[in-house]
Amino acid sequence: MSTKNRADFYILAASDEDSRQQFFCRLSEKILGLGLQVFVQVPDEIRAGRLDEQLWSWRPDSFVPHALQGATPEAPITIGWGLELPAHRDVYVNLRLALPPEALQFKRIVEIVVQDDAILEASRNNYRLCKDQGLELHRRDMRR
Repeated sequence: MSTKNRADFYILAASDEDSRQQFFCRLSEKILGLGLQVFVQVPDEIRAGRLDEQLWSWRPDSFVPHALQGATPEAPITIGWGLELPAHRDVYVNLRLALPPEALQFKRIVEIVVQDDAILEASRNNYRLCKDQGLELHRRDMRR
């Protein structure tokens, strides 16, 4: 098994922000099942609140333990929107456009790509950045 940091790019057929967040809800359960902690970064506090609501209600038979940035104690999933990063460096999920350099400190980066011009362009740039930094890249086409 490789100890190299990795980046996973999940390509969705949808073109809207809600689909990105819905996919994150599904994916977060799988990541938590691996015993990893997740930091998901969104553009602003309003979107953080929306994702918080979505994680509470996305499936009636499921609970995804999470908290907004700054909550104590830290939950397995932290939703952030500022520059503050959690103590762990397991999984960074980018729901913003540009990937901040600090994200490269995480063992795994997850990018959820939808068919929106701004997101596609940013994701291509993020892919190049990860490649240039020597991360192990995985492209997962979910459109099939």
